[in-house]
Amino acid sequence: MAEWQELVEELKSFDIGELNVENIGAWPLLVRVAVWVAVFVLCLAGGYFYVIADLRVELAGVEAKEVQLKQEFEKKAFKAAKLIPLKKQMAEMEESFGILLSQLPVDTEVPGLLEDMTEKAVSNGLEISSIQLQRERIQEFYVELPIAIKVSGSYHDLAAFVSGIAGLPRIVTLHDYNISSNKNQSQQSMSITAKTYRYKDTEAGS
Repeated sequence: MAEWQELVEELKSFDIGELNVENIGAWPLLVRVAVWVAVFVLCLAGGYFYVIADLRVELAGVEAKEVQLKQEFEKKAFKAAKLIPLKKQMAEMEESFGILLSQLPVDTEVPGLLEDMTEKAVSNGLEISSIQLQRERIQEFYVELPIAIKVSGSYHDLAAFVSGIAGLPRIVTLHDYNISSNKNQSQQSMSITAKTYRYKDTEAGS
């Protein structure tokens, strides 16, 4: 206690004008302690503003990046979850495409296709006026082969013939049909265009 009173008395008797930076050891102890505390506080403040503040800014940037990465991860995880069903769907589409491809005739199969059409007409009791190949129509990815058909018979026989053509194993579509009655009214004449298709690659490779 006496030592503390001495320190206080020393501080009271000390003139601040007598402070000499070159002789800090001569300063009263309390003054020196106060100066060191002030320097320490200044160092802490300086360290915060020059180091910690920058680290806080960097931390905020990293946290924002973390949020962005989480969002990207969620999107990629969602896409990955859909990838397996998409692969399955793609395999099914390729299988369906292969089936359709097998139904496209090549040049050597066209005569057989004409024979099938003739057989369908005869088997349904129709009289064949003509079955003629028309000029090919080249499209972007395939070649269209029109076939002009003219037959005559009853409505029932004509309908059965059209159904038989549609049921052929090769892809055949029917267009531009026209039906007119003959003079005796018991028979009808029908003209119709059947179209089948083949790939342009087939043509280029032949």
